This record gives sequence, C-alpha cells and structure tokens, in this order.
Amino acid sequence: MGNIDKRKRLEEEVFTYRVTKDNMVFIDFHGKHVKTLKGKEAEKIIKRIEQAATDHEVQLILAKVTGNFKRGNEKDASKN
Repeated sequence: MGNIDKRKRLEEEVFTYRVTKDNMVFIDFHGKHVKTLKGKEAEKIIKRIEQAATDHEVQLILAKVTGNFKRGNEKDASKN
C-alpha cells in the first residue's frame, strides 16, 4: 500500500461511516454524507472493514467505495 496514499490524506481520517440495524452503511466525507450502501454491497464492505487491520486500511476501503480515490491522476493536458 506504499504508493496508494502518497499525499497522506487518509491518515487524517477524513471518512466516517455508520452501520444501521438493517445493515445499511452511510459514508461521510469531512462530515458530509456522500454515499449510502445497502444489500450485498453493504454486507461486503462491512466484512472488509471488520477485517481491516488498521484505521488507515478502513480509510482506504471507504475512499475506494466512494470514488474519492487517487485524485489528480488524470492525464497531463500538456502532453497531448
């Protein structure tokens, strides 16, 4: 995981999540709701979060699920 979080953004714990009784997952980014998961997708994420060894891994899982992952990796326009 060395090259994944080069800017160390996920160490700040920018993502939070809540799991409801019926296994819905609400994901927040800097305190604002960004994604709701339910059904099989929610169950899969809950399982991955429970298996995560560190808080950094949980942040990475949430970043991937929400799409807030590897920002700034678009092609450089000056090379075209």
